[in-house]
Order: sequence, then structure tokens, then C-alpha cells
Amino acid sequence: MTPKKKTNPSAESSRSPSEESVGETGRYSYDGLDRTIHEKARLGILTSLAAHPTGLLFGDLKELCSLTDGNLNRHLQTLVEAGLIEVWKRTQQKRPQTLIRLTDLGRRRLLEYIAELERVVADAAAATQPQSQKNSPLQPGWNPG
Repeated sequence: MTPKKKTNPSAESSRSPSEESVGETGRYSYDGLDRTIHEKARLGILTSLAAHPTGLLFGDLKELCSLTDGNLNRHLQTLVEAGLIEVWKRTQQKRPQTLIRLTDLGRRRLLEYIAELERVVADAAAATQPQSQKNSPLQPGWNPG
């Protein structure tokens, strides 16, 4: 048996001030900010690869993103599993080389992510314009938490 939720009859309007003034559910949830891409190191990796359409050697990518071998390998594995990058290997002058490239899906998803991020920035910029920098006064009954 589940306990019944206690309600406070004096708190008729238990909605927050923001809920009272906002009609768009989830307006600021930004579902397009894909967690696979949003992580700082992976965003750097994908951006570096987007700027180099022919791909980057492992060592060059490691240097561009300031990552260790192990850290870069782990992030590359995540991106490969998501289908966002491809990894190619060869031996040149008896030395192994690894080339990493953005897939078509990776490029498309990165562009979608950037569009969503631009929406976040636009919303944040609009919300912090000089006329809206002051908080409006609170309704009676609110106390510091």
C-alpha cells in the first residue's frame, strides 16, 4: 500500500512563479543537447574532426584536444559505438598509425547539436538583457531558504 500524499489546503496555488507564467512545458529542457556529444572532450574531438575532413592521426588529435592516450581512446570508443566517427589503421615504415574521421552521421549530428546549442545561447542572451536583469519582487509568503 502506497502512502497518501499530504496536501496543504492553504497552499492552493502550489505552482512556482515560473510555472504560473510559463505555458511551454519543457521549454528549456534542450533535448537536442546529446550527452554523447555534449561532454567537453568529445565535443572537442568532433569539432577537431569536422575542421579536418580527411581525418586526423591519433597523435595530432590527442595534441589538439589536450588529452592523454587513455582518455582519448576511451572517448573514441564511445564515439565509434555511437556511429559518429570511424577509425582506420595502417602500418607505415613499420610503425602503426591510426586515422580518425567523422562519419556522415557524425557530421549531421554535430550540426544538429550546434543548432540546439545556438538556441540555448539565444535563450540565455534574451533572458539576460539589461531590462530583465533585475529580479521581480516576490509575492508575500516567500522566505529565504
